[in-house]
Amino acid sequence: MCLILFARDAHPEYPLIVAANRDEFYARPTAAAHWWRDTPDVLAGRDLQGGGTWMGVNRRGDFAALTNYREPERILTDAPSRGALVADFLRDERSASDYLNDIHAGTNAYNGFNLLVGRGTELYYFSNRGAAPQLVPPGLHGLSNHLLNTPWPKVEKGKVGLAQVLQASVFDREQIFQLLLNAERAPDATLPATGVSLEWERRLSPLFIQSEQYGTRLSTLLTIDRRGEIYLEERSYVPEKVITTETFEVQI
Repeated sequence: MCLILFARDAHPEYPLIVAANRDEFYARPTAAAHWWRDTPDVLAGRDLQGGGTWMGVNRRGDFAALTNYREPERILTDAPSRGALVADFLRDERSASDYLNDIHAGTNAYNGFNLLVGRGTELYYFSNRGAAPQLVPPGLHGLSNHLLNTPWPKVEKGKVGLAQVLQASVFDREQIFQLLLNAERAPDATLPATGVSLEWERRLSPLFIQSEQYGTRLSTLLTIDRRGEIYLEERSYVPEKVITTETFEVQI
């Protein structure tokens, strides 16, 4: 994923709400969200090139998601796939904190990443470009291609939009997807400097990214309610038109 907006214990009905966009080259082979044949308890999309995933859940109610950390000057060409970190947690029986503590020492071999993993009411965040794993406090949070809650324009706009949805008397899933479709570019004065050209900083600044070869491929909404029901809806785009919608409801 390249943008993850999420609310932890910030809604009376849903302990966890996640709204995310996956940005990727259009040519990279991808499978839509599905129950994996090789790991039947895992529900996630799949990167058919690297074998891992960017976001998923399992039947226990475990959740994991990942974004890349943007640093073009520090790319390791022989690094292992970051998507395996999400897939491995969803296959694993260790707690979220134990999993992160166990992998912590070896993550310098990976290119930069941000990882969210959760089980039950706990949600942890870890970046191999930041500090030690940390428990995410209740509230609204945003994660793009820098550290958690770094105030990039898309993160700030997304958190404001998510707050507005959560304040409504009725939780409206369609409003979440409309928020994720916001393609308005940020003013130049607010853009971060991440090592790419100014033109690419502009292209990458909206919540929903569009360009000839690279852009937002998927939007995903995940909710876990207080009765233990998981709802996952994923919409695929080429490049901005909805081509498929996958919906799943799972009882933990």
